[in-house]
Amino acid sequence: KKSLKKISIIVPVYNEEENIQKLLPRLFAATEALPREIIIVDGGSSDRTVERSTALGAIVLHSPKKGRAHQMNYGAENSTGDILYFVHADTLPPVSLVADIRAALAEGYPLGCYRFEFNSPRKLLKINAYFTRFDKMWCRGGDQTLFVTRALFEALDGYCPNHSIMEEYDFIARARADNPFKIIPKAVLVSARKYETNGYLKVQLANFIVFNMYRLGVSQEKMMKFYRSMLFTE
Repeated sequence: KKSLKKISIIVPVYNEEENIQKLLPRLFAATEALPREIIIVDGGSSDRTVERSTALGAIVLHSPKKGRAHQMNYGAENSTGDILYFVHADTLPPVSLVADIRAALAEGYPLGCYRFEFNSPRKLLKINAYFTRFDKMWCRGGDQTLFVTRALFEALDGYCPNHSIMEEYDFIARARADNPFKIIPKAVLVSARKYETNGYLKVQLANFIVFNMYRLGVSQEKMMKFYRSMLFTE
């Protein structure tokens, strides 16, 4: 069973100055009792993401390539923790994250995630959030954050660099082939901005179609082209 000695929190970003100001203080407060490094991996932001991340005390790396898979891999390669924790910039993990991950590791889980809830009172989004408690691949996603031991991450060669979409599903599917996966029974708080910008039904339809395109082996280029044609994403 793996213990938690040092945690490396890796946050891929692109123009996230507002969210970073909420996320970084939360991460520093939640991990103050443990050796940790909080790494922002920038994909070429044109706003003040880099300056504000630096001012708030994070390590800032500039990824040679833009794209979440590339940025997360670059952060992992340049980190030193025995546990990696990947967090999206618009997600706020529980302040109990260290104790939660430590407990999951003690139970024998080398990787896992949280459930999620949205920062919105809309009932339809509450239904989406409810399903994240179930252990089904269609209920998973990067918004739920992901912890994984460095040993397992490296054994799987990290995120597939050819993936510009569905990179987290791909990694979780490969990891779960031979490893137990923990869904921590607490929720991270996720921004509802994608739904507010595009509309609930449009996002649901886009997600449903792309998930099935992925299952059917459709190319990354075609999936990304379709997704961008359906939704405005920042």
